[in-house]
Amino acid sequence: MAMMMRALAVLGLALASTTSASAFFPGSAVKNVAAKAQQHVARLPLVNKENVKSQTTVALSTSGGAKTVEAEPEKSSIFETLQVGMYFALWYLFNIGYNIYNKKSLNVLDFPWTVAALQMGTGLLYFVPLWLLGVRKAPKLSKSDLKTLFPIALCHTGVHVGAVIALGAGAVSFAHIVKASEPVVTCLFNAVLLGQILPFSVYLTLLPIIGGVAIASMKELSFTFLALGAAMLSNVSSAARGVLSKKTMSPDKPIGENLDAQNLYAVLTSMSTLILIPLMFAFEGTGMFKAFGDVVASGEYTKKALATLLGLGGATYYAYNEVAFLALGKVNPVTHAVGNTIKRVVIIVASVIAFKTPMSTGSIIGSSIAIFGTLLYSLAMNASKKK
Repeated sequence: MAMMMRALAVLGLALASTTSASAFFPGSAVKNVAAKAQQHVARLPLVNKENVKSQTTVALSTSGGAKTVEAEPEKSSIFETLQVGMYFALWYLFNIGYNIYNKKSLNVLDFPWTVAALQMGTGLLYFVPLWLLGVRKAPKLSKSDLKTLFPIALCHTGVHVGAVIALGAGAVSFAHIVKASEPVVTCLFNAVLLGQILPFSVYLTLLPIIGGVAIASMKELSFTFLALGAAMLSNVSSAARGVLSKKTMSPDKPIGENLDAQNLYAVLTSMSTLILIPLMFAFEGTGMFKAFGDVVASGEYTKKALATLLGLGGATYYAYNEVAFLALGKVNPVTHAVGNTIKRVVIIVASVIAFKTPMSTGSIIGSSIAIFGTLLYSLAMNASKKK
């Protein structure tokens, strides 16, 4: 009975999540927001078409396959090949590091809203000095521009908070298995809210995703409904972020000045930080500060070590998204899809090793089916765009 309830819960969340979050929209997996002008971690909105290239929406995309890039040259130099390889290696490395640092922090400080706010705010320490020193041109935005970006920033906040809560409530591997079901939400949102009907072959690829997540959840040894629900919240918010961008932004009406891909992500990070601060105090107050002292007093961590752990979580969070722009902007859609799939597998394997998380045979089979389904989905999406 418990196993059946888990399966029904997964299917219900995967298939009915749109009804509980109608204000959100998907976008990165169906059609790149910036595909006309120019998508894991990240799906950013379209901005100034003179500044934004194909990677604008790539870094916020999780489902892959929604990106339009220039064809890779037939003869890439050894240097370019090494450069792309380095970008992907850093993308994976920072992503693995973030998941491990984040989980370790949440294991001793069960304050996901506060941890999420600190991680989001850490990014300011990187891009604000770049703006002040003139290394990167600072964006110029009007009140109208900020109003346009605010709903997207809300979704960006939901993506991060949902993921942090899921990682704290359950195993890292399970959170990523559930997050693999985002294409299901994306397709539903696009069909219902944008009236966008995709080829039947694309919808068929959703079956292994739904089935794989259901199997993995039934057999997951560390299953919790909180982890499942929070991971689905992250999926819904991520999908919503992209489609909201389609509805509120147009290539004929660029947003602000100097708002290239990296600056757009930086602006959303700034806005999300401001959103998270009051929510942090509303949900958790100042409890984490006392808990921080208690952990130090117990001798489990020194003050410096615990502060460093929190800082590394925030630094690697921003770093892997920043490097994702560089990595995914260099490759074609198929390479992008394969890279995203391998990344998820690498994170799951790394987390299982790092935390010695037991996985049942059913969980391994289910996660493999679901992740393979996301690859098929990405490839089917890319094929549909060529027709």
